[in-house]
Amino acid sequence: MPAREHHRIHRIGWLRAAVLGANDGIVSTASLIAGVAAARADHAAIWIAGVAALVAGALSMAAGEYVSVRSQADTEAADLKMEIGSLKLNAQQELDELTGIYVERGLAPDLALQVATALTQHDALDAHARDELGISKDHRAQPIQAAIASALSFASGAVLPLLIAMLAPLTHLVAIMLAGSVVCLGVLGAIAARAGGAPVGRAVLRVMILGAAAIALTARIGALFGVLV
Repeated sequence: MPAREHHRIHRIGWLRAAVLGANDGIVSTASLIAGVAAARADHAAIWIAGVAALVAGALSMAAGEYVSVRSQADTEAADLKMEIGSLKLNAQQELDELTGIYVERGLAPDLALQVATALTQHDALDAHARDELGISKDHRAQPIQAAIASALSFASGAVLPLLIAMLAPLTHLVAIMLAGSVVCLGVLGAIAARAGGAPVGRAVLRVMILGAAAIALTARIGALFGVLV
């Protein structure tokens, strides 16, 4: 018996949200801490700025994700409501439409009609939602879950720069923050690549370079601001 294939496409939704949140948590918090530290702030001010970045970032991510996914859920609900009405008023037309979809996908007209009829009898709304609208029961938008996941993933990433800010000496904080954050980003990129089946080296290099650039630029701006003040 041949081995069953293990596809990773079902991981796209949560993997994207988790990686985006954690990556943003590391980069934005580390950048802010590095900028404040480069401006010659003391440890207390740096710590307060880092905590504020974690809280504000997590809440912002949650709010943004909720609004975005809520809009998607509202659109899905409106389309499904319209489809329910159409199935009641124009059953034959909807069956012809579903048949046409299967013909376009390569089925012979007679077979397409048989498939469309069988699926309509089984669950007409599910068939039209999936094949006409592209809406799957298992992948419906979940605003609250998305908001919570985004907030938690951001906070988990932001904790790492906060720990560095707490433990590193002030004189070398910017350099240690840059190095430590880049390492954390590399680990995150490797985990995400392995989970998604993508090339690890390319993913790690991409997140490390972009993250390092963001942190270094913010630190430079903070240093300039500290000189001006």
